[in-house]
Amino acid sequence: MSAKPVRFLAIDAGGKRTGLAAGDAITRMAMPVEVLHIPRGPELLQAIERAVHEHAPDALVMGLPLNMDGTEGPAAKDARAFAEQVQQRCGLVVHLQDERLTSFEADQRMARSGRTRGEKKELRDALAAAALLEDFLRPI
Repeated sequence: MSAKPVRFLAIDAGGKRTGLAAGDAITRMAMPVEVLHIPRGPELLQAIERAVHEHAPDALVMGLPLNMDGTEGPAAKDARAFAEQVQQRCGLVVHLQDERLTSFEADQRMARSGRTRGEKKELRDALAAAALLEDFLRPI
């Protein structure tokens, strides 16, 4: 019998920036890790692989950009293809999680933080990854 995954690394992949967050199924908490300023492609895959080695997760969680009505569009298809590349590159199971409203939740968390607009923009993607991971961990 294989052990149930405990540690997760969440990846909120965007066109220009990718937020990373780490968390575990025991505490069900997620912490923003960093924002990678690398467009999708081989360099981003390499950076994600480095993050996987650094954080040693048991599995990965990636955002699935569904339409507001729950249907999948071209962005979801792209996300599935990218998740498959990450899974092949890193050798870990990749769970896809509905990412609707995670950026909104990140904005809400920062609304009264006292940070400048630039500081908020820098942190937003990592906070969105943390919200994504918290959503994933909630039902576990």
